[in-house]
Amino acid sequence: MKDVQGMPHPDEKQRLQLSRELGLAPRQIKFWFQNRRTQMKYMHALLAAIAIQAQHERADNCALRAENDKIRCENIAIREALRNVICPSCGGPPVTEDSYFDEQKLRIENAQLKEELDRVSSIAAKYIGRPISQLPPVQPIPISSLDLSMGSFGGQGISGPSLDLDLLPGSSSTLPSLPPFQPACLSDMDKSLMTDIAATAMDELLRLLQTNDPLWMKSPTDGMDVLDLESYERIFPRGNTNLKNPHVRIEASRDSCVVIMNGLALVDMFLDSNKWVELFPTIVSMARTLEVISSGMMGSHSGSLQLMYEELQVLSPLVPTREFYFLRYCQQIEQGSWAIVDVSYDISRDNQFASQYRSHRLPSGCLIQDMPNGYSKVTWVEHVEIEDKAPTHRFYRDLIHSGLAFGAQRWLATLKRMCERFACLMVTGTSTTRDLEGVIPSADGKRSMMKLAQRMINNFCSSISTSNGHRWTTLSGLNEVGVRVTVHKSTDPGQPNGVVLSAATTIWLPISPQNVFNFFKDERTRPQWDVLSNGNAVQEVAHIANGSHPGNCISVLRALNNGQNNMLILQESCMDSSGSLIVYCPVDLPAINIAMSGEDPSYIPLLPSGFTISPDGRAEQGDGASTSSSTHGHGRSGGSLITVAFQILVSSLPSAKLNLESVTTVNNLIGTTVQQIKAALNCLVPNDSASSAYTNCFWLYHP
Repeated sequence: MKDVQGMPHPDEKQRLQLSRELGLAPRQIKFWFQNRRTQMKYMHALLAAIAIQAQHERADNCALRAENDKIRCENIAIREALRNVICPSCGGPPVTEDSYFDEQKLRIENAQLKEELDRVSSIAAKYIGRPISQLPPVQPIPISSLDLSMGSFGGQGISGPSLDLDLLPGSSSTLPSLPPFQPACLSDMDKSLMTDIAATAMDELLRLLQTNDPLWMKSPTDGMDVLDLESYERIFPRGNTNLKNPHVRIEASRDSCVVIMNGLALVDMFLDSNKWVELFPTIVSMARTLEVISSGMMGSHSGSLQLMYEELQVLSPLVPTREFYFLRYCQQIEQGSWAIVDVSYDISRDNQFASQYRSHRLPSGCLIQDMPNGYSKVTWVEHVEIEDKAPTHRFYRDLIHSGLAFGAQRWLATLKRMCERFACLMVTGTSTTRDLEGVIPSADGKRSMMKLAQRMINNFCSSISTSNGHRWTTLSGLNEVGVRVTVHKSTDPGQPNGVVLSAATTIWLPISPQNVFNFFKDERTRPQWDVLSNGNAVQEVAHIANGSHPGNCISVLRALNNGQNNMLILQESCMDSSGSLIVYCPVDLPAINIAMSGEDPSYIPLLPSGFTISPDGRAEQGDGASTSSSTHGHGRSGGSLITVAFQILVSSLPSAKLNLESVTTVNNLIGTTVQQIKAALNCLVPNDSASSAYTNCFWLYHP
């Protein structure tokens, strides 16, 4: 392929020649050059902002280095003085407490390691048929690494000028597209057993959906339905010994709402794994139908039974995904009423890919009932058994252990918002504009823009997922959470080709999620946190509402006085009772015009960044007056958990290597953004860190 760097603006003849040589459509060639120019503008603005920040940091570092040298000299002098001290009792050198305790610590650790080795050896001997000591020695594998001087990868120091992409721990060439375990061909006996399990689970789900006392009781804090475990065990005895395990807990919740979609359309989306992910992009990071046991009756899906796999997520790299292999069974109860049940199915007891967080879904699901004017009433039950083999990060402990992170309330809040979005997608009206009349001239243009924004949301959610094969590496330095990074090689038509670096961190702020969302959404406050704007204001030139909440919308923003009139920002914001998102992406003007004209936007490359905002799960501090049952779960007004995430195209060459400059750039970008957010919201405290902010910041913004 000839060098294209020297012709950033090829004419039609050059584009046609490249099209013939590469076997691509002329439109794809045109989009590639447009995206390349946009990326260069984006990176120039980014580097300019980082350079300014680096100047300030360099001055601070000089002062700190001088102070550090002074302290080091004092430390050396003190140690030399201690070496000359003579014990008054015996005349010998003194024994320091540190050396004594260090020796004892090493002895304890050695004993623990020996005990662990003996245990693993005995287990391994059962499978290989001989003692592990008789196995030939394994040659160590050399590991190339990169000295970031700010953190470590898995506890190992990192040194060297560059790092091959595939050697970065947890990185992958492409994001996983298949579940980690595929079952063998199912026999008739297996299918018969699955049918019996599904039928039993459906009977249990219907009782959970339709029975109140004694199975369900109202929570005294938020008024939500809470499962009475004693009554449940008495009615559905299982003899489950896992409940005696201190690491096992039950999460069970029930809720209902009315959504703007008819029942049959909902059933169709629930039984299609691709549509299932599209309907819940913020919750379901991956879903696959592994086997269709029964396709059910034509037209109604009644009797449909499928073996499926899914991963559920909280939008933060601090929270591992939950994996489920489960049966999904649909049954039409009566005309206009359907029930769908999910129940875990153990397809392999020796699954080597089992997560450290064992998740087992007890009969869960929903009842869908048609209502007039295309609406449906959905009653949802979530019932899972979770075994946490590793502790939950304390930022998310309250949110997850309260059941809010994966409970029925979150599923229904997301379903209601997404149904409103789909309804807006079908409306034939055009968008509203503020200063450019007719900027989205047709209903086709509006739908094209909404599809482009939805793809941006899906891309952003997958970029911060902790799905299998997409694990994160931590760079320390920002706070106790650190900046987490991962890389992958992108080949999707809707994403820039090459090596993409994703980075994210999570912070806690003592401000309600609604107020944090308003801060990010307000055009007037954007220059306070957006380092790419360099303090310049932005103007909304197009606006598409996609829900009943005024914050649920798609915007096209233009930065003022930045000298780059061809660069626009596509942004979608969405909010419901479970949390909110602000996702944005720089897109050049020609690409926006193509989408607004109603053409297919699937080839427009997107590399989105943004914020996720969720409640911290803690009940309101105070007299408790607002946490009565009338709040129906929405009376919590504690702090917010904000995940800040960026993506950067490291190189357009698939063979590129990750270098120190790219990692340092994105680390500084996130660090600067976090500090600007805290400063704008008056949440900076002395010796600012996540720990001190989490415990001491309530006096700044007490509800």
